[in-house]
Amino acid sequence: MVYVKQEKHHNIQNDNQNNNLYIMPKPDIHPTWFTETPVFCDGKPICYIGSTKQELNIDVWLINHPFYTASQTLIDSEGRVERFMKKYGLQSPEN
Repeated sequence: MVYVKQEKHHNIQNDNQNNNLYIMPKPDIHPTWFTETPVFCDGKPICYIGSTKQELNIDVWLINHPFYTASQTLIDSEGRVERFMKKYGLQSPEN
């Protein structure tokens, strides 16, 4: 068996002679980046961040989130076992 050396494929992106043909990265494919984008909640500016949008509107954030304002409603699950036992006619473990 005779070994035949494979020809190396030419990478045109790294070709020094054809630098004007292909420019990496491609221009005009990325969105515009805004460094001072205001974030609004209920029409009031909260902070400024970097974003691809000119303005951000949010509904909930740290100050008006129910968990942090202690206005979170807890669901009372007391009595669920007793209702299940009554519904299926079973004896509750306490009886």
